[in-house]
Amino acid sequence: MKKRLISGLLTVALGAGLLAGCGGSSSSGQEGGDRQDTSSVVVAMGPTSEPEAGFDPAYGWGAGEHVHEPLIQSTLTVTNTDLTIGCDLATEYGASEDGLTWTVKIRDDVSFTDGEPLTAEDVAFTYNTVKEESTVNDFTMLDYAEAVDDTTVLFHMTRAFSIWPYTMAVVGIVPEHAYDSATYGSNPIGSGRYILKQWDRGQQVILEANPDYYGEAPKMKRVTILFMEEDAAFLAAKAGEVDLAYTSATYSDQQVEGYNLASYASVDNRGFNLPAAGATTDQEGRTVGNDFTADVLVRRAINIGVDRQEMIDHVLNGYGSPAYSVCDQLPWYNEASQVEYDPEEAAALLDQAGWTMGEDGVREKDGQKAELHLLYSTGDSVRQALAADFAGQMEELGISCTTEGVGWDTAYDRALADPLLWGWGAHTPMELYNIYHTMEGTGTAQYSPYSNETVDTYMDQALASPDLESSYELWQKAQWDGSAGVTQEGDIPWVWLVNIDHLYWVRDGLQVAEQKVHPHGHGWSVVNNVDQWTWSQSGKD
Repeated sequence: MKKRLISGLLTVALGAGLLAGCGGSSSSGQEGGDRQDTSSVVVAMGPTSEPEAGFDPAYGWGAGEHVHEPLIQSTLTVTNTDLTIGCDLATEYGASEDGLTWTVKIRDDVSFTDGEPLTAEDVAFTYNTVKEESTVNDFTMLDYAEAVDDTTVLFHMTRAFSIWPYTMAVVGIVPEHAYDSATYGSNPIGSGRYILKQWDRGQQVILEANPDYYGEAPKMKRVTILFMEEDAAFLAAKAGEVDLAYTSATYSDQQVEGYNLASYASVDNRGFNLPAAGATTDQEGRTVGNDFTADVLVRRAINIGVDRQEMIDHVLNGYGSPAYSVCDQLPWYNEASQVEYDPEEAAALLDQAGWTMGEDGVREKDGQKAELHLLYSTGDSVRQALAADFAGQMEELGISCTTEGVGWDTAYDRALADPLLWGWGAHTPMELYNIYHTMEGTGTAQYSPYSNETVDTYMDQALASPDLESSYELWQKAQWDGSAGVTQEGDIPWVWLVNIDHLYWVRDGLQVAEQKVHPHGHGWSVVNNVDQWTWSQSGKD
């Protein structure tokens, strides 16, 4: 039944300051070596990759939790493969000395697919719209956008925001003359590399190359995205009915004739929050804080008592990398985050904190057992396995653990008291801010009880920096400045475990262009540069 369904889908699918200059930037059912159509590709993604609200940047397309290039729309900037900033529509950009005004110059040779020119008015309209309507991104840093002339837009900010170029890389530009929030998501008009040709909800999306695209013409003229559960995607690859299909470590020991298993590095990390304050009850009656993890020595012991490589080998079948922060290897990462697995030192730290080993193998202090109740999201088998592995490792240190799957409807509240296994990872330093910075009026960070004035100050200074590059050092200092920060020698309010490699079955002969480090979310990121993909000679008949 599944095979007949997949075949059916494929049948359908185939029917004012200094301005910085900008630089950098199918036949189905055939065996890999017999593929004749070299201008199209069929990709299988998970069902959650389908944008519920369609292809409207104001409602999640290209942004939010799963950041990717919008393809249908152009953006002002882009992130390069090294996660520095390049340009798309923008030709130059820069901030005023006080950081409260950004000036962006744009190209004058770009038109929407309905033939109307794209001007600064469209850019301003887009940003003013997403500021008011975005359901996934925070635009409180933007006051309003203003078109000065056809090729100049000013962004008036409510506060200095040095990392604005990263925001500009995820906002697709929509046409003011043809935008209707009720219908645009299903019938988007853009100026990007591709045009939405067809969308069969719950099944597939077909993109076709924009013949009037202002940049290099896409090599892949037709891109079909199928939305499939993981087992169905695997069967589609085995049947030769897709060219690239997402998969997970669960299937990594399988062989698929005519395909190879491609592994792409990510900053798609998994880690537990460790509530850094003692247990209390807030005004809403919720338990906030945890008496065990409130001790910084306990948190440090947990961090170095985790064998991350063992997790990678046994839970991820080798497809991952150790995670030490929320931003490993990104330009703003501080290498002081890295630690070595040291169970002896972890035990010594617990001893120092007064948690002595009991006869039952569980540590005790003042009559209290060393216990953790670990939460993970229900239905996520990888998180469940990581939580179980982590629990086993903690028990070797004398920390008794229980695990529980929870829904996201209660997970956020419960994480205020108990460690929850989260997934993070984005192409912006704002991820650090959102996790560690004290929220105004609350006295604590957003997702877990923690606050440090020094850390807050560094991040505030980073946002107020005169340019993006100079902010990197301040983001690094927020992680560790030699005496304060969120790393092992500092407060360590989170313990990061692994970065999960993103795995795909790739048909022989398909040349996937160089990938950026993937962010959180196993979906559209892989096709960021699908326009540059090619078929090798061996992929032709």
